Amino acid sequence: MSARLVSAVVLASAMFASAASAQNIDAIKARKEILKSFGAANKDPGAMAKGEVKFDLAKVKAALAAFQAGAPKLAPLFGDDAKTGGETEALPAIWANKKDFDERFVKLAAAAKAAEGTITDELEFTEAWPKLISENCSSCHKLYRKPK
Repeated sequence: MSARLVSAVVLASAMFASAASAQNIDAIKARKEILKSFGAANKDPGAMAKGEVKFDLAKVKAALAAFQAGAPKLAPLFGDDAKTGGETEALPAIWANKKDFDERFVKLAAAAKAAEGTITDELEFTEAWPKLISENCSSCHKLYRKPK
């Protein structure tokens, strides 16, 4: 093999690895932003559920809308090319149980949509919100996110 050919192969390999790495990091960054938006959306309703702040239906509805908008975007961001890097907190169990993991986002969106119709006052919120968070967010984190 000539030196030029070897150089070309090495350069092409480096460019491919760089492009693959960028795609990986972009997916990780995108999913982290969506998940952080979920945390931000839950901040006020979470405080309401603990009795720390006054009930505000508009903030609850905004959080539910954030879950509905973000959940369908998440599954594709956990592709095989996005397992590591970018300080991800994703556990390998995601890819070992991909069907279950992906279905959790469908379930979250559906649960948020259903809650939108049932949470109309503080009483309904007090009953529904903890269940929504524990059955969706918390249960997923226990299985698929590195402990903090």
